[in-house]
Formats: sequence, structure tokens, C-alpha cells
Amino acid sequence: MHTRRTTFRGFARDDGCWDIEGELIDTKPHAFGIEGEGRWEPEQAIHHMHVRLTLDEAMVIRDVAVAMDSFPHAPCPQAQAPMQRLIGESLGRGWRQTVMRHLAGVQGCTHLRELLFAMATAAFQSRSSSFAPPQDGSPPMHLGQCLAWDFDGPVVERVYPMFFRWQPAARKTPTA
Repeated sequence: MHTRRTTFRGFARDDGCWDIEGELIDTKPHAFGIEGEGRWEPEQAIHHMHVRLTLDEAMVIRDVAVAMDSFPHAPCPQAQAPMQRLIGESLGRGWRQTVMRHLAGVQGCTHLRELLFAMATAAFQSRSSSFAPPQDGSPPMHLGQCLAWDFDGPVVERVYPMFFRWQPAARKTPTA
């Protein structure tokens, strides 16, 4: 009854930054209409939206570009301008909360938020340096975040033996 396609692409730029692009297309296999808005033929895009984030090496957003090729309601394009609030923010831990802080509810667009949520993973996958252990000796941030990357599992033992069975340092409690 409905098809949603999302595609993400990551590109290294000559200036040392990265462009992460997300695209969302919604279609239906049958014709339908929304009173006062329009009619869509089978497989015609209801939503066709694009987001491009330009990131520096520290994963800080330096630019945001948005396009809405297809949308069902006249006010939809107004959701593009608030996306600029993300400039200066970092893709990393807390990314979903950052997106929601700037674009939750009527401040933004549900479909653009959905693209943004997954763009952090696309950015991470696009940068081979994301998989290298940080210089401070701590484990890469993807370890301990899923079953395959369990600190006690065989993948970590094989790929990152120095972090096999790793435990974070115990927090010191203040003494009175």
C-alpha cells in the first residue's frame, strides 16, 4: 500500500570536509487524492526530499542544503529554513536529541527529521577514520553499541584485540 525509499551517500571533498546526502521518496501503487491539495497517480512521488550536510573532520556541521521536489501540502517547504539551525552542531552522541531540540514538532518536518536521524550513521560509515581507535587510547565509539561489536564478543576479539573484554574505568566517588 505504500513504499518509502531512503538513500544515503557520503562524499569526501577536496577541502577536507565531507558531504553526506540523504534522499527520501514516498510512493503508493494506486492513485489517490487529498482534498484541497491534489491528486497523485500510481508510483508518483508524494514526498521526494533531499538533505545534504557538509561536515568537517570533527563531524561539526558547516552547511545544510535542503530540497523538496515533491510534497503533499502547500506549507511543507516552510520547514526547509529551520534546518539551518543545525549549522555548528555535531553529529555524534546525542544527535537525535540535537535534531529534536532544533526541529521538533511544528518547528520542522517529520520526513526531514527521519532523514537527519539516519544521516549520522551514514556519516560514520563514510569516514574510514571513524573505525580507528582515538588517539587517547579509548575504544572506537561503535564498540559496545550492538551485538556484533560487544566488547566480550568474537568480532572485537579479532578486529580490536586490545579492547577485548574492555571495561570503562570505575568512577571515583568523592571522599568527604
